[in-house]
Amino acid sequence: MDCNGQSTCVDKSESHNSGSLYCCCKNDLCNKNFYWQPTLAPTTIVNVKKTNAFSSRNIEKLRCLIFTLSLSVLIVLKIIFLTRKPKRILYDEVPSLKQSSESALNLEFPSNLVPCSLSTEEKFLSLQLIEIKARGRFGAVWKALNKNKSEILAVKVFPLKEKQSWLTEQEIYKLPQMNHDNILQFIAAEKHVVDQNVEYWLITAFHELGSLHDFLKLHTLSLEQLSYITYTTAKGVMHLHEEIQPEKLQYYKPVIAHRDLKSNNIILKSDLTACIADFGLAVIFYPFKSYGDIYAQVGTRRYMAPEVLDGAINFTTESFLRIDMYAFGLVLWELVSRCLFNQESVQDYKLPFEEEVGLNPSIEKLKELVVHKKGRPVINNAWKQHPGLSLFCDTIADLWDSDAEARLSACCVAERISSHSRTLSLKIHSIQHSLSSTVHFSTNAV
Repeated sequence: MDCNGQSTCVDKSESHNSGSLYCCCKNDLCNKNFYWQPTLAPTTIVNVKKTNAFSSRNIEKLRCLIFTLSLSVLIVLKIIFLTRKPKRILYDEVPSLKQSSESALNLEFPSNLVPCSLSTEEKFLSLQLIEIKARGRFGAVWKALNKNKSEILAVKVFPLKEKQSWLTEQEIYKLPQMNHDNILQFIAAEKHVVDQNVEYWLITAFHELGSLHDFLKLHTLSLEQLSYITYTTAKGVMHLHEEIQPEKLQYYKPVIAHRDLKSNNIILKSDLTACIADFGLAVIFYPFKSYGDIYAQVGTRRYMAPEVLDGAINFTTESFLRIDMYAFGLVLWELVSRCLFNQESVQDYKLPFEEEVGLNPSIEKLKELVVHKKGRPVINNAWKQHPGLSLFCDTIADLWDSDAEARLSACCVAERISSHSRTLSLKIHSIQHSLSSTVHFSTNAV
């Protein structure tokens, strides 16, 4: 109590024979200088009493003030809470990209650019799941009916443990300038709780032909169809890999690496236009941001690039894009293997490396084959000798090169196919007629 109200540090003891001084005070830096000022005992007693009385009154006033302010704040908060309209939450909100990326880009994203909730029309989707069309690592894809519009949609259902994949896919789809012909159209996202079981739904456009993988199992391709599917797939990958600077009403789109490119994740529209889907493992690359903490050995094993299998990835944007292009080379091999040319028979559909290591290869087997032996799926001599397929064979070899830096970009692949098609007078932009007149069914399809 002696220190309260003291602005300077003064020792008022009558003597300091002990060789030390003692004083105390209560202000910032009040003890920077200290003094010895002996006083008479009666005066000291009187001063101490006055100081104590003055300090006690101040403390009491301070307590009253704090209590009054606290009570006022509580009353105001209660009024706000009682008068606030409750928010009807129908859908989970995904963190805005402004929070995750604005600091890295130093760009300003308008609030309406990346919606955290769905539009009024989308919020009242009334979906009825009809049948499962596919199953994957992260969940099942259903064919569903939107009863409000009598339209068919696709619903990808994620279990609770795969919530992060659900969030990642939304983040990719909601990036600026992702509405593209060769990217699967995103419609909405929803959290479902049924009988205490939590599911996360990702709602997209539905395409009856399904994945490229399922299509190739039952169909063969003409050279024109091969060119068109390859070209539109390359356009989709090119759009993902491209960094688009903001201009006019368009906003910045960063580079995206898919990291799980395969025939299962390429969807075919009714006119055989390819669109890229499944972004659960995708990574967004923002400028001036380090990505050394990314877990690199992800994806589907048989489509993993040699550097991924070997654990020797350079953590740069270009390195991850070249990993996608290696997988694109394997997808292109699948396409060429099902191309019907010169009316010759076509081999049964097989996955890349299925003949070499079977259907469920281990990382060790693939590493031995792909990294150490530099093995690749067989490119038949008949393909190389055919004037329409030879360029595809060269492109495949360039895409799955062991030297990542030697691989082609998606832009280069698209340009090659476009130029090659013009040379062969193939109309890769005009495949709009019914599949019944253009698609060849495999003679050995079940």
